Amino acid sequence: MAAFAAAIAGAFTASAGAGSVSADPSVVLGAASGIVFDNDSGCSLTAIGHDSAGRLVGITAGHCASTGARVGAEQALHAGVIGTVAYSDDGEYLDFAVLQLDAAKVIPVRTIGQTTVAGIGAAPGPGATVCSDGRTSGRSCGVVWGELEGTSINQYCSQPGDSGGPVVVGDQLVGMNQGRLVGLGPVDFDIPCTGGANPIHSPAYFQPIQVILDALNRAGGVGAGFQPV
Repeated sequence: MAAFAAAIAGAFTASAGAGSVSADPSVVLGAASGIVFDNDSGCSLTAIGHDSAGRLVGITAGHCASTGARVGAEQALHAGVIGTVAYSDDGEYLDFAVLQLDAAKVIPVRTIGQTTVAGIGAAPGPGATVCSDGRTSGRSCGVVWGELEGTSINQYCSQPGDSGGPVVVGDQLVGMNQGRLVGLGPVDFDIPCTGGANPIHSPAYFQPIQVILDALNRAGGVGAGFQPV
C-alpha cells in the first residue's frame, strides 16, 4: 500500500504545480472503476452520471473517504485530481459518498469490463442472483440470501478495495457493494474471499441503490436527481 500511496500522492502534488501537468481529457470512468483518495484509500465506483443540475458525478461507499477529499483514477494517476468528495456520510448512515467529477478530464462510460449500467433497478429478493464488480476481485455473482438491517446479504465476492462497487442484475444497477460479513453476534464466520471464481467465503452485503438515491434527492445539492450515463 505504501507504493500505491506514494504514487497517488505524487500525482496529486504534480497536478497542483503550475504548468507541471496538463489536463487529460481521456480519463475513462464507469461503474467498477478503481478510484483513489488523498487519504491513501482505494475503492470502486458504483456508477457515474449526471445530476439534475447537469454536473458530472459519481457514487461510492461513504467509508472510503470524507467530505472534501480529492479523487484520482487508479488507472490514470498521471491525470492528478479528477474530482472531490462533495458529500460523505463516513459510513455512519447509509455508507455512501457522492463525488463531483471534472468533466474536462473524465469521459463517463456505461461499460467497464463485463459490467454495464444502463439504468436503475429494484433490489431483488431472496433466491435471485446478483453480480458485483470491483477493483480488487473483478466480477463475481452470487445468490441473495435475505436482508439484514436494511442491507441485502448475498454470496458474491467482496475484498478490500471492492467497496462501492456496483451490484447489478443484467444491466440494471440495484445496489452498492459495502463489504462482507465476518460474524453475527457471538458467531464468527470470517472466511475471506480469494477471488471471484471461488464461492466458498463469508457472505457479502449491499445497500439497495434506490435507498441511496432517495437520500440524495431529499438532501438536494450535488448528486440530487442522479441518472447514470
